[in-house]
Amino acid sequence: MNYSEDMIFDSISPLSVGDTVPNFEFEVYDPAKDEIRKTAIKDYAGKWLVLFFYPADFTFVCPTELEEMAELYTKFQEEGAEVISVSTDTVFVHKAWHEDSEAIKKVKFAMAADPTHELSEAFGVLIADEGVALRGTFLVDPDGNIVHTEINDNSIGRNANELLRKLQAAKFVKEHDGKVCPASWKPGDDTLEPGLDLVGKI
Repeated sequence: MNYSEDMIFDSISPLSVGDTVPNFEFEVYDPAKDEIRKTAIKDYAGKWLVLFFYPADFTFVCPTELEEMAELYTKFQEEGAEVISVSTDTVFVHKAWHEDSEAIKKVKFAMAADPTHELSEAFGVLIADEGVALRGTFLVDPDGNIVHTEINDNSIGRNANELLRKLQAAKFVKEHDGKVCPASWKPGDDTLEPGLDLVGKI
């Protein structure tokens, strides 16, 4: 992953598929170590990265999503990926939520704080008049490029199993030049190699 120290995010154009993620720095609450620390995007160079935005701690749909991600976290790690959840709450609120909620106690991945809204605005998920983020998911490859995005209305929860499948598909096509994954592809299924011989044959 090649990060330029002078790489500046253009707030007029939210990050999307094909963009390289700038080296944002932010604080996280790390439940696995029960510590608060600073980290940066460049710290995840060479790994797949899932940025999982959600509206707020101590809410309703959010803990169901984070609990499901927590239950699959080891599978994401087995695929060479790290998960970071992000909300506009502070790291102290993250810690309090982790201590209070039975669902969030299962979370072992880093919980990023975005009280300045820098990350939420950069990724185009900030609801400015509410100061919270939409349910946005961004899959970043080991070179720092966004290969998948999903943004939901906050009344619609996401599916962590489907996100894991998309990670596996993204890994496959990155590791197998010229191959593509058809609908609902899972590891072990047949893939495709685009060419004129396939035109009209599928």
